[in-house]
Amino acid sequence: MPPLHLRRAAVVVSAAAVLPLALTACSSDSKDSASGSAASSAKTSPSATASGSMNMNEPFGPGCSSVPKDGAGSFAGMAKDPVATAASHNPALSTLIAAVKKAGLVDTLNNAENITVFAPTDDAFAKIPQADLDKLLADKEQLTKVLTYHVVGRKLAPQQLDKGSFATLAKSELTTSGSDMAYTVNDSSKVVCGNVPTANATVYIVDTVLMPPQ
Repeated sequence: MPPLHLRRAAVVVSAAAVLPLALTACSSDSKDSASGSAASSAKTSPSATASGSMNMNEPFGPGCSSVPKDGAGSFAGMAKDPVATAASHNPALSTLIAAVKKAGLVDTLNNAENITVFAPTDDAFAKIPQADLDKLLADKEQLTKVLTYHVVGRKLAPQQLDKGSFATLAKSELTTSGSDMAYTVNDSSKVVCGNVPTANATVYIVDTVLMPPQ
């Protein structure tokens, strides 16, 4: 074979030998890149989980949408005031505050330290027949017993409500159950907006008035 043909053949052979190596290198680079992306995604996952956990420290529940976005009745505003004062700024709790004033419990609640209040909405009080509600509001001793039954003498985090039994200021216990930020008190009263901070209390707004055992 002439020398020129030999040189061409050598070039073709060399190219044939180099091409698979180049393809292998590219494939390896792609895998490394994909692996790097997967690793990057894996690294970001814990952050998302951590963010989800942090939400447990914030108010939750469908009823929270009715809380004013700003002002004294907002979450930020309520956090600055003691619990009775804070609740008085929430338009959904006007009946509760009227009852607290009738019972003479404003100072008691405002001066207490680190308590939890299960606060019935106006709609919760509306479930009580009017004659029965009028009778309750006129009986200060019984009204005090009912209202203090809604107060636990320590702050409760949402996780503690999964399956709990807690002593109240009325000297009797209430129970809680649920999970995933959906909780029920005494198997009858739903938490509609929970984990609301005030200066001295954590508030769980509920849809039914709690009645202490007789």
